[in-house]
Amino acid sequence: MHVIAYTALFGWLLAPVFCWFPGEHKQIRGIDGRNLFSPSQPHGSAQRRSIALPSTKIRGVNLGSLFVFEPWIAQTEWTGMGCGKSDTEFDCVLKLGQAKTNSSFAEHWDTWIVQSDIQTMQSYGLNTIRIPVGYWMMESLVYSSEHFPQGGLEYLQRVCGWASDAGMFIVIDMHGAPGAQTADSVSTGQNAKSPGFYINFQYQRGIKFVSWLANLTYTVNEFRNVGMIGIVNEPLQNTTNQTLSMRDIYYPEAYAAIRNVESSLNITQNNSLHIQVMNKLWGSGDPNQNLSDTYFMAYDDHRYLKLDDTVTVKKSSYISNSCSNNRSSDAETPTIVGEFSLSPPDDVEQSNTWETSGNVDFYTQWFAAQVTGYEKSTNGWIFWTWKTQLGDYRWSYSDAVAAGVIPKNLSSIDAGVCDG
Repeated sequence: MHVIAYTALFGWLLAPVFCWFPGEHKQIRGIDGRNLFSPSQPHGSAQRRSIALPSTKIRGVNLGSLFVFEPWIAQTEWTGMGCGKSDTEFDCVLKLGQAKTNSSFAEHWDTWIVQSDIQTMQSYGLNTIRIPVGYWMMESLVYSSEHFPQGGLEYLQRVCGWASDAGMFIVIDMHGAPGAQTADSVSTGQNAKSPGFYINFQYQRGIKFVSWLANLTYTVNEFRNVGMIGIVNEPLQNTTNQTLSMRDIYYPEAYAAIRNVESSLNITQNNSLHIQVMNKLWGSGDPNQNLSDTYFMAYDDHRYLKLDDTVTVKKSSYISNSCSNNRSSDAETPTIVGEFSLSPPDDVEQSNTWETSGNVDFYTQWFAAQVTGYEKSTNGWIFWTWKTQLGDYRWSYSDAVAAGVIPKNLSSIDAGVCDG
């Protein structure tokens, strides 16, 4: 039986939709035992016909470069690990050899995100972390011709345990897919010359991986607050045969495989994982097109205005668009803005108009505009990313808090920035 909820935009009642929220179904509790996502009233209440949402939207950060290392985020760390000019984890293994790479990455995993980071996130009012991982975390899937660091599962389990103990909601996302879902991208872990994911035997490897993650969620205590699995991050932005086959084969089979894991473990529907795909706005076609069931589906929206050439590169345009751009739809509920930043286009980012030191007030307003807009039209947001070594708060939540751009208390955000 589906759970019916009413959702609204700008106060107007929309049609009832099938959706899910943490707290009502999968309980996410803080250290004090309080349900962090407790709704003010049950969905579909006959006594309240306007809107029935949780009292707290998803507010989170990505743990970028923890398990899928993107050297541009932390070049000093990357060099210190011995990876030097290697583009990706795959290349670093080839350079250092398996044993040396395993040792270097173990030290990185041990120190990049520590328990105090999770505690600080919680103290800032964040309630969610999104963890990008590669399929090679399941080491039995890796071919002898593929080269990735080994031993990451221990550290994934540890960080999920810290987050679960802190009462945080956890999203685990398959950032690096078998064969790579896009070409020339360090975010896939292998910088492949062509996207090799879009073929059945690679889909089957991806399905094994997300099924494995689902099983961990229900059988390993540290994973207990994992409520959502992203089954492939940022696939190709086209509607050719490649993404058509992904929607036709991979999406429904990955969905069924996760549900089969839950069925084998006698998991009740209200405790099911949410299965997340990129939304239609991403440009890979309609993700629901070939799904016979969308129960506990979720949709990921990545919103980088720096990459949107339809928005004029002006401060006023960035704020007005962030306030008013609807990032969700009835067919894609719940939607979470799973990645966004405060970065303008590369060719202007160091100009007087956009550089960081003299424009703190603008970036403070723009962050407020983005999260206000996202919370108005979606179920929340997850900033990219928690920390970097860029010395640029536009990509680092922790640095933005230190700079006064993001408040330590999110309830103090000036939502009035969108009232004009």
